[in-house]
Amino acid sequence: MSESPEALLSVQGLEKHFPITKGLFRRQVGAVKAVDGLTFDVVKGETLGLVGESGCGKTTTGRLITRLLEPTGGKIVFEGRDISHMSQGDLRPLRRDMQMIFQDPYSSLNPRHTVGAIVGAPFRIQGVQTEHGTKKAVQDILELVGLNPEHYNRYPHEFSGGQRQRIGIARTLALKPKLIIADEPVSALDVSIQAQVVNLLEDLQNELDLTYVVIAHDLSVVRHISDRVAVMYLGKIVEIADRKNLYESPMHPYTTALLSAVPVPDVKRRNARERIRLQGDVPSPINPPPACRFHTRCWKAQEICKTVEPPLAELATGHQVACHFPENAPTDAVSGDTGTTVPA
Repeated sequence: MSESPEALLSVQGLEKHFPITKGLFRRQVGAVKAVDGLTFDVVKGETLGLVGESGCGKTTTGRLITRLLEPTGGKIVFEGRDISHMSQGDLRPLRRDMQMIFQDPYSSLNPRHTVGAIVGAPFRIQGVQTEHGTKKAVQDILELVGLNPEHYNRYPHEFSGGQRQRIGIARTLALKPKLIIADEPVSALDVSIQAQVVNLLEDLQNELDLTYVVIAHDLSVVRHISDRVAVMYLGKIVEIADRKNLYESPMHPYTTALLSAVPVPDVKRRNARERIRLQGDVPSPINPPPACRFHTRCWKAQEICKTVEPPLAELATGHQVACHFPENAPTDAVSGDTGTTVPA
């Protein structure tokens, strides 16, 4: 994928391999290929959903983008600057523009600090002076995320899970970032609270002109909040498309299987829908299957899937898929004799 001129974030061939060492001299005997060649762009103002099973590399991708982890290979370009291997000192000013919402609202807040100290920390760390002082700025942010400004001196243990996540969001928003990586922002919350937090994120995006990368495994949450969706399997993106196309006509068999598992409240629609049950477990990222990584669990797999890795190709406008035998693809996008994809 060529780097889009209006892209706020551009990721090209991103890799993260965690070494496996053995023995007294810590000799490397292998590597966990958590992220193994991701390429995608995020345009200013949009929300990209990143979905997949546990262990597919979603959270690692989020931590690589924010440079909480050092990439093994590939390139991360933020606002036209290559930050792939930038030093922590050079990254510090960029931290204002790039923030992360963490999955667990219980462990991501320091229990010894008050809400005021937690949300005000970014001002102190970055040396930012506010017009009416840090306390007033923090109270304004607390009000923005739906918390009482008078709770400034309270501690995290005095709040519920949903309120703690709002505190985490307030801390993230303190310096008005341009890009927010939300790592499973609602998965640790009660279902009744999830919708409130998702709606809050959407309202904040419209109000503050934010750009999101939302990491999640709940496809119904992703459908509600995302403009485009990227599906990951074992360290690779297997399909990326806008929300409507991906949910209405998924092309990759893995995406089809994931969508068939989404709960449907309508009994008639639920009974009419085919439920796809994938066989076996996700293979180990230490030794992933050759060629197409999904072929060990795919009901459409043929010999070519075991020998030739399918490229992430655009089979319809804005709809990319890495599959030799895609579903719902335009007839001119797949050659029937071999199943290999050709340009649409």
